Amino acid sequence: MGWKPGHYLLLAVSLYALVVTFAFSLRGRQVAALRQEAMAYRERAAWAPEGYMLPLPGACLPSLPENLPGAPRPYRKGVSAGFVFRQGDACVPVVRGMGVVAAFGGEVVKVDPDFQELSEEAWQALLERVREGASPEEMDLLRGLEVHVRHPDGRTTVYAHLQAPYPGLRVGSRVHRGDPIGYVGNTGLRGGAPRLLFEVWEGEPDRSAFLFQGLEGEELLRRARAFFGLP
Repeated sequence: MGWKPGHYLLLAVSLYALVVTFAFSLRGRQVAALRQEAMAYRERAAWAPEGYMLPLPGACLPSLPENLPGAPRPYRKGVSAGFVFRQGDACVPVVRGMGVVAAFGGEVVKVDPDFQELSEEAWQALLERVREGASPEEMDLLRGLEVHVRHPDGRTTVYAHLQAPYPGLRVGSRVHRGDPIGYVGNTGLRGGAPRLLFEVWEGEPDRSAFLFQGLEGEELLRRARAFFGLP
């Protein structure tokens, strides 16, 4: 049986319906993807609406060279990766037990509520091992009790020498900018004065670059003030 004009019309209508159906399906997937991306942006904004802040409320940036990123640490043939907030160089009292807050919103990826100091023998053995450089695992021991928070921008902040983590804080906890995460202490210092070591890593701690690496002096402080929104 030969094709009649009506058959061609029916075929054309059917093909048009298929094209329209495919277009709507494609558009639906695109809209769903856009909605998912928008939700992710809203979630990131809720975690950190104003960017990074210093982890000690009211503090200023340290000014002494030995308390800034890049300061030499000869005992392990390396440099400091962060800011050291200690009494007399923070614009606020730095005392044992004062609160430490999250500098930026994100997810807690490391916390040790059952932390115990090394014995004197183990400590001396650690110092001997790191004389030519410390591994990431050895750096964890040197920093004492730590909290690590991973952020939506890919960075990780490290809060070290803590006396204790904030009660209930655990791996997987979500924190917002300014949420309490721990208390200033002197763990990992063998009796040194209370302080907070605060590091910002571009990726994984001790396996990526730290923030302001390679900078020094006034240029470092200028960039840091801008980053933390300080005058």
